[in-house]
Amino acid sequence: MIVVTGLIEVEEESREDAAKLAAGMAQETRKEEGCLAYGFYADIEAPNCFRIYEEWQDMAALERHFATPHMAEFAKGLGAIKLLSMDVKKFEGGPKSPVRG
Repeated sequence: MIVVTGLIEVEEESREDAAKLAAGMAQETRKEEGCLAYGFYADIEAPNCFRIYEEWQDMAALERHFATPHMAEFAKGLGAIKLLSMDVKKFEGGPKSPVRG
C-alpha cells in the first residue's frame, strides 16, 4: 500500500477557492480503481491549511491517478490559488495493525 500525506497552506483570500478545488478533486479521485482512501481536511487550528491523506493499492494506481483529467484540472487550479506552501510526501506502508493492542 502507498500512503500520501502532506500539508497545503494558502493565503486567507484563497481559502474558499482552495476548499472547492479540493472537494472536487476528492470526489473524483475516490471513484478511481486502486484508491483506498482520499481526503482533504481543513486544520481546525490553522484554517488556511489543508491536510491531504491518501491510501493507494499500489504505485501503479497512484501513477494512473497522476494521469487523470481531474488531476490536470487540480494542478491548473492550484496555479490560480495563492499558495503559501505545499509539502506532500509518499510512503510505502507495511502490514496494517492496530495502534494499540
